[in-house]
Amino acid sequence: MRVLVIDPDQVRAELVAEGLEGIEPLEVRHSALYDEAEVLSFAPDVVVIAAESPDRDTLDSLKESSQGHPVVMFVDRSEPGLAEQAVRSGVAAYVVDGLAPNRVRSILDVAMSRFALTRQLRSDLARAKADLESRKVVDRAKGLLMKERGLDEDGAYRLLRKLAMDRGKPIGVIAADLLAFAGVLKGDAS
Repeated sequence: MRVLVIDPDQVRAELVAEGLEGIEPLEVRHSALYDEAEVLSFAPDVVVIAAESPDRDTLDSLKESSQGHPVVMFVDRSEPGLAEQAVRSGVAAYVVDGLAPNRVRSILDVAMSRFALTRQLRSDLARAKADLESRKVVDRAKGLLMKERGLDEDGAYRLLRKLAMDRGKPIGVIAADLLAFAGVLKGDAS
């Protein structure tokens, strides 16, 4: 496991490292400040940020960079709204006044599991949105075929499916092509 500990306080950073003892293989790197280039070059499995109080600039910078790895934040104190901002920024675990070596490993395990689940949910959502968009295109293409060819809905779908199979392309692609060609024939091309 590769862990990047970001903390200006060396003693607090050592508490995190102590909590990870016994994990094999383990590589822990310490940095005083959050540096995007260092995160990219080290490619950690998890980033641990420990601080007295979270910095809003750090939280803002996490929005873009925390997509590839889970981030765990240990803070000594927090202001109202910062926990929510941290979670919206991609922090998988936000722990206030709870940095103890015997808790670090279990918190990292939960954060890594939560990160993997969230990543899977985002992927599933993106796939569902793409499927829905494809279905809308197929429905529009079916409507066009029904109007122009006088087919019923089943007949229009069977024709689209046959074209897709004959060309070895997904039905959504065939439907999009059909709509594009119909637009060109009607003079809708821009």
